[in-house]
Amino acid sequence: MLEGYLPILVFIAVGLIVGAAPLTLGVLLGPRHPDDAKDSPYECGFEAFEDSRMKFDVRYYLVAILFIIFDLEIAFLFPWAVVLKHIGIFGLLSMALFLGILVIGFIYEWKKGALEWE
Repeated sequence: MLEGYLPILVFIAVGLIVGAAPLTLGVLLGPRHPDDAKDSPYECGFEAFEDSRMKFDVRYYLVAILFIIFDLEIAFLFPWAVVLKHIGIFGLLSMALFLGILVIGFIYEWKKGALEWE
């Protein structure tokens, strides 16, 4: 009865070995040249120059939100394109409505100047 789970256990074991082996080799064989800069909490090479609670421009967030929206749009378009023959005209109109709403939002952001960098 448990024989069916053997391929799954082998798959998990191989995945763990493939994931852990490079990490272990890197720790064991990697060069160790610690200095003050590498041991500091900020590895960027210089000290923090402002407060960590400084304000960010809202356009940064708007561009990030636009990226997520259009990334999700593509994620919805692939499965829709695969089953388009099966869902027919209803699926076509639903996707047209979905894309239309996204285009209206994009035009709104464009007109508001959210994509303009000064």
